[in-house]
Amino acid sequence: MNANSHQNKVDLKYRRKKSAEEMKHQLISFVMMILLTVLSFVSVIYRDHLDPYFTIPFIILLAVIQLVFQLYYFMHMKNKEHGIPAMFLYSGLVVGLVTVLAFVTIVWL
Repeated sequence: MNANSHQNKVDLKYRRKKSAEEMKHQLISFVMMILLTVLSFVSVIYRDHLDPYFTIPFIILLAVIQLVFQLYYFMHMKNKEHGIPAMFLYSGLVVGLVTVLAFVTIVWL
């Protein structure tokens, strides 16, 4: 009984440490997403001083980076047990990108 009690204490200590690490990662990614959002707003506010060929791709790049933060840290896609949902998500992403690329090619050529 004493060995089981010790194991429970070790397990609880491990889970607390892992939870603290996870919370730290989520807090850092949240701050990064706020920073990316502020950068997007600043680029729109100063659009008169910036080239539009820079502003639009810059905002799209920031949106993609935020998407990655959202998926990996807040949706927990970095965890091993989310393999099947990740496969469906990436498959949908590939189909969407191929569709957009096909329409852009048809329209511009």
